Amino acid sequence: MNIREAQLEDIETLFSIRTSVIENYQSLEELASLGVTPETIARMLQTECRAWIAEIDTKPIAFSMANAAEKTICAMFVLPSFEGRGAGRALMQEAEQWLWRQGVEEIWLLTGNNPQLRAYGFYRHLGWIPVNVQPDGQIKFIKRTVIETETWLKG
Repeated sequence: MNIREAQLEDIETLFSIRTSVIENYQSLEELASLGVTPETIARMLQTECRAWIAEIDTKPIAFSMANAAEKTICAMFVLPSFEGRGAGRALMQEAEQWLWRQGVEEIWLLTGNNPQLRAYGFYRHLGWIPVNVQPDGQIKFIKRTVIETETWLKG
């Protein structure tokens, strides 16, 4: 498996992967109604965001996206036929490390507030801590840098 930083020419691939998932599915129309369009993603990638693509034999199978200004991982999606092969873990590590390198000490993400969802258990398994339910029903998870976490645990 290869992990590489996404480029502007990869935006169509990001949308293709995003609209292929089963859990948390959203159509192109639903994403557009939320302001997620190829144009907004292009602007994000040219400013405070980065995205990474996991490939097997040059076939894109998953991606993650992080926003340094918001201190968040804003996307993590894997093609259903490639789930459970380590791409999600590798992409999360890439996004987390990039945010830590930007000087962020605490990062967050939102996901469905149902422990039966794969994403919920996945984030817990990777050390993310659920902290509160949002007005839209999603749950907010946080993660701190290792140094910050050690201080917090002692404290």
